[in-house]
Amino acid sequence: MGETFKQHGLLKSIPLFPLPNVVLFPRAVLPLHIFEQRYLQMTADALAGTRTIAMAFLKPGWEKNYYQRCVAIDPVVCVGEILTHELLPDGKYNFLLQGRTRARILRETESQTDEPWRAYRLADLQPIAETPVLEIDLTDERLRLERVLSRPAAAALPGGYQFLQMLQSAIPTADLADLLAFNVLDDVALKQSLLGEGDVRLRVRRVIDAVAALCPLSPHPLKNVHLN
Repeated sequence: MGETFKQHGLLKSIPLFPLPNVVLFPRAVLPLHIFEQRYLQMTADALAGTRTIAMAFLKPGWEKNYYQRCVAIDPVVCVGEILTHELLPDGKYNFLLQGRTRARILRETESQTDEPWRAYRLADLQPIAETPVLEIDLTDERLRLERVLSRPAAAALPGGYQFLQMLQSAIPTADLADLLAFNVLDDVALKQSLLGEGDVRLRVRRVIDAVAALCPLSPHPLKNVHLN
């Protein structure tokens, strides 16, 4: 992402796109179809500027206030960049948003429009500091992840075989964990917690634990028991 909207380490006036069941992670790519007027305006403004949008998670109970600015969202977001977009004949948009940065909302700012029906939310964000870890220090975690993804049950995971192949590449373990969390895990509360976790090693371990729970080891066959 460019430096034009960064000031003193902050991300300034980033559009917020709240959704109830979506948690974006860095490096993951999310396809989006935009049809609400306020988010059509958001998309047009983003494309004319930094191509940056932050995905926010709507807290439970959002249904009552969805069309109001007061609807509660989690303060941890993932800032993404629009990779490609398509403007449809009816004025709607399709685009691919790739996660770039974990961040936390510091404060919301006002949309630059006098038309409330076109207003979307903006916020100043603070990137989440991550505990640095070398790839060599994640050797044990990577080996464990390989064992988990080699289990027969892992074949049923979305992209399970592809993730096992990715372990043979140079992709960093932390990146792979983020992609697994985005593509494989269904628990949105867990995913939101992982998004906000700045301890890289702990985050990787938590992802592996969650994936392992989805891929239980095959039970040992029962021995023949002869009842008298």
